Amino acid sequence: MANSTPLHVVTGKGGTGKTTVAAALALSLADQGKKVLLCEVEGRQGIAQLFDVPPLPYEERRIATSDAGGHVHALAIDPEAALLEYLQMYYRLGRAGRALDKFGVIDFATTIAPGVRDVLLTGKVYEAARRRTKDKSSDFVYDAVVVDAPPTGRITRFLGVNDDVAGLAKVGPIKTQSESIMTMMRSPQTAVHLVTVLEEMPVQETLDGIAELTRAGLPVGHVVVNLVRPSLLSPDTVEALEAGRLDAKAVAPVLERVGLPRQAAERLVADGFGHVERQRLQDEQRSIIEECGRPHLSLPMLTGGIDLGALQDLADTLAPLVEDAR
Repeated sequence: MANSTPLHVVTGKGGTGKTTVAAALALSLADQGKKVLLCEVEGRQGIAQLFDVPPLPYEERRIATSDAGGHVHALAIDPEAALLEYLQMYYRLGRAGRALDKFGVIDFATTIAPGVRDVLLTGKVYEAARRRTKDKSSDFVYDAVVVDAPPTGRITRFLGVNDDVAGLAKVGPIKTQSESIMTMMRSPQTAVHLVTVLEEMPVQETLDGIAELTRAGLPVGHVVVNLVRPSLLSPDTVEALEAGRLDAKAVAPVLERVGLPRQAAERLVADGFGHVERQRLQDEQRSIIEECGRPHLSLPMLTGGIDLGALQDLADTLAPLVEDAR
């Protein structure tokens, strides 16, 4: 879709840090001087927490500015508000739409009707991505849109729900918009990035997600490997542990010389073996990711939690993804 703004959809198994990656990606795009809209669709207010701002309303608000002149706006998409907006935009209901909300019809539709919630969420993303104005300096016309999307297990259904709607509606604005949304979702302007950690279940879910997205004709972007632990031991130390040369008997006198209790030696050696095993498992999963056929990059595990400084560090690491997306 030529008139669509580049769209980055970020998904991942729960606990892999997809919201953090989506926020860092938005910052990385802003560091290129771009105006970016960062959307969340799950009602968790994760973006507000990361940027240390008050809970986000259903309203686009600037939450960060880059030294390069770019900025990040954020939007927490609320399905009920999106439906009222849709009714006003396409059916000019106005007060009648507000009356529906008053009597609980809006809440009923978005809670009970299958797929309606996802249609409204993707519809709002579509509206923001295709927004155009004669005033190119407007804060609300964006160079890129980033979506903190549902988890990998739901992402194909979430992005493809408008296919079902277009098949059910034969004519009218619902069919037209649904078809337009799917055209955008499948266009080269869109990329679905999958976040994982180097553990067996998240990596397998990532591979399954890539396969499902590909079968649905949805464009897969990068695999982002998050929370990568660095090796704390040198190759010589690992070799000595595995060969049995570095055991509690060898470690105890060294601890004693530096003023530490000798009895800590056994625990220290056991922790060393545990670390080596975790690194081995991590390396095995990394090899699987490297063979998945998709571009990938790694983000380190950061100590001390995620503040704005740490988020900017992650944004810097994501710069190659932004460059590839140009």
